[in-house]
Amino acid sequence: MRPSLSTSLRHRRSFGAFRKPRRPHFRLPRRRSISSRSLTAAASQKIATMYNSAKVGLGALVTTGAVVAFYQTQLRRRIFYGRAALGNTTAGSSGNPNKDDDDGMGGQKARPNGNDKGKKGIFSAMQGTLGQLVAEQTSKKDPEPIPGDDPRNKGISVVRACEDGRPDQRDASSDTQWLTFSDKLLAAKESILSIDWPKLTNLTNVFPDWATGLPEWITKLQRELNMEPGSLADEIWSEAQDPKVNPEVEKDARVRLGKDLCEDEQRYLASRKGFTKRGLAQYLDIPESEIHDDDVPIIATTGSGGGLRAMVAGTGYYQALTEAGLYDCTTYTAGVSGSCWLQALYLTSLGKCSFDRVMEHLKTRINVHIAYPPKALELVTSTPTNKYLLRGVVERLKTGYSPFSLVDLYGLLLGARLLVPSNELTLDDNDLKLSAQRRFLENGEQPLPLYTAVRHEIPFIDGENEKGEPISEELKEKAGRQHESWFQWFEATPYELYCEELEAGIPTWAIGRRFENGVNVSREVPETKLPLLFGIFGSAFCATLSHYYHEIRPFVTSVSLFLSLDKMVLDRNNDLSKVHPIDPCSIPNFVKGLKESLPSTCPVPAPMQLLNATQDAGMSNNLACYPLLRPGRNIDILIAFDSSAEIQTANWIGYAEGYAKQRKIQGWPVAIGWPKDDNKQRQQELEDAQAHSAKEAQQKLEEAQREASKVENEKPLSQRKEEQKKKNTLGYCTVWVGSKGERDSGDEPPPSKAVEDDWELMKPNAGITVVYFPLIPNERVPGVDPEICPYLSTWSFEWTPEQIEQTVALAKANFQEGAEKLKRTVRAVYERKKQLRLEMEEKMIEMRERKEEERHEENRRAHGMHDQFS
Repeated sequence: MRPSLSTSLRHRRSFGAFRKPRRPHFRLPRRRSISSRSLTAAASQKIATMYNSAKVGLGALVTTGAVVAFYQTQLRRRIFYGRAALGNTTAGSSGNPNKDDDDGMGGQKARPNGNDKGKKGIFSAMQGTLGQLVAEQTSKKDPEPIPGDDPRNKGISVVRACEDGRPDQRDASSDTQWLTFSDKLLAAKESILSIDWPKLTNLTNVFPDWATGLPEWITKLQRELNMEPGSLADEIWSEAQDPKVNPEVEKDARVRLGKDLCEDEQRYLASRKGFTKRGLAQYLDIPESEIHDDDVPIIATTGSGGGLRAMVAGTGYYQALTEAGLYDCTTYTAGVSGSCWLQALYLTSLGKCSFDRVMEHLKTRINVHIAYPPKALELVTSTPTNKYLLRGVVERLKTGYSPFSLVDLYGLLLGARLLVPSNELTLDDNDLKLSAQRRFLENGEQPLPLYTAVRHEIPFIDGENEKGEPISEELKEKAGRQHESWFQWFEATPYELYCEELEAGIPTWAIGRRFENGVNVSREVPETKLPLLFGIFGSAFCATLSHYYHEIRPFVTSVSLFLSLDKMVLDRNNDLSKVHPIDPCSIPNFVKGLKESLPSTCPVPAPMQLLNATQDAGMSNNLACYPLLRPGRNIDILIAFDSSAEIQTANWIGYAEGYAKQRKIQGWPVAIGWPKDDNKQRQQELEDAQAHSAKEAQQKLEEAQREASKVENEKPLSQRKEEQKKKNTLGYCTVWVGSKGERDSGDEPPPSKAVEDDWELMKPNAGITVVYFPLIPNERVPGVDPEICPYLSTWSFEWTPEQIEQTVALAKANFQEGAEKLKRTVRAVYERKKQLRLEMEEKMIEMRERKEEERHEENRRAHGMHDQFS
């Protein structure tokens, strides 16, 4: 899931450079005011899309800001004085209040009276927000304990370590993170309890009915997470270190260095060949005995980002792929954001490797907004879902390597909706681990899923050079102009977490551990749970200020009064592209201390940082093509199911060309994707429609929509079909093929044209074949348009069963439009590989015969011997 943006690719020294490029910077001239009735239907529809996108963007921004304001407003306070000195090991146990509080009442807070209670409680919860955010942004590097801090304020484990003369850094950071979380939870509880709820019951137009239950929910949650013996948190942490529950805690993990695929994946590929061979025989109706192993094409699919829209539409595409028989021929599936959620759900006890079951599960679980407080709080405070969902939270906080963030909260909410069955009782802890998906991949029975995330590399963000010395402001400013930020891609399978740019990886079961010099610091750290990974995979709200502004820019530029503001913001786009208002989630950096073992192209800070801030891969590319093109995977056919927003302008499928050039991958098609729109008339119409105020823009929009609808209904059906076909230039299914042929000159190769005849795929030098399915309107499913349907927005988190069925129907209808073309493509690639193998075998036979003749001739000359061939 990601903010929908139109961009253009730029290149850097490594494939991590394929970051999200900026939009073209220009200032629109001052528009003259005209009647909106002069707009064509195309222009009015474009305005409607821009307006709706602006509303969605602003809504997402406001919603995210509100959540951040609530979550991060709690000031860090030391509530219990002398906790460690008294030997109290629990973070949430009672104690004496801090006498240094600003209440001036010896630790007793003065509670507001009367009608001011609710107001003061709410405002006290928001006090100090800005100052804390600024302080955390400037000081947030490594969560190592501050040397000047008294360890006796951080828990009994630190006290014992201090007495032994060997401070335990892990225990110190663990207690610090847990105390911080507990203090925030308690502060939230105090703020809520300070409100006079009985007086708010009459304000139903301001506060919903469920708000009166907040005190009880928060109190229950705080009681379960206080680490008292017998509490839920204490039980979870005890099980976390139990080898029977988490077998990985008995194993040490090491960093694997190298470009090759890990041994587990190589063994999987050997096993998968038998299944794909059998699937291909059924798909192409060829006797299995006639198919040679080497002739079977390696087929991979990639889903796009786009939140629940991508997840639901992807379900429809994969249903159609399974019904056609091609899913059994697939070796890899890859995803971004919502497509990652889909892959994970498919390989759980909930999906049971059936997309039909996944669809039925979604109908019962996403019909309520993921952040609807009553349902979310009920799941985390009721048995047995509370232990199931909070397991990852408690383990993360007690490990203490990184703080509990908004991304973690988001992942917790996603897990509550997606990883809990409809009866909320039959829970399987194996569904919480990515590495546990191996049980569905035994003997190669299912395609191997690839999950993706990116790290935003911002040069000199910490103001230090390679030696750790401070860099002058002048040099930083100069370097900032010369070195733009880019994204490093991370891929995760049930076997390994790997970064191709770093050429390093760790076992998936070791995600969450700290590493030093290639070895884990401690083995007693369970694997990071899937709900928290869900948050990372879909954390598009961690975008930069530049991304956020481009979301609302259509609205800003629709009012002429704001054009100067637009120019000012665009002039500072380079700075805005390096600022994340919401911090991405941090995971331990597994290459820390391995500077000498990493590639020379590796960024300087990589081996020195304690944590890596990872986020939604859609910030870089909304299709997961890069990991599929990794050397060793040898993809023959890549099928892309693109459910992105702004699908025609973003052109995500075309950006993989930059990666292919940097990595010198032969065979990727050149200049593919959506063609550029050169229609100047449409641009002029949009400029003529420029409004001078928000009110005028709304009036023009409504008038244009009425006019467009009237004009559209008056057109003959054949004309409407033709215009729709022209608008969707690429159609429902487009095929491109690259070339492995060498060029004599250094000129750029010509753009790859869409394949029209099968013989183009059978050329001996044909390269990678790309099959592209965009999620576009289809007359077979009337009333479902991804561009204008509100529930198909990236930021829509509540779907009715009917909306799910309609979106799935659209994806399946679009697939059926290209199903026959896809089958011909697979057959052509199979026949090409078969022909190349036969030619190679024939050459090998001729070579062996030639060598045999040469051997006999040499024997005759050397010994004068004659044989029956003489």
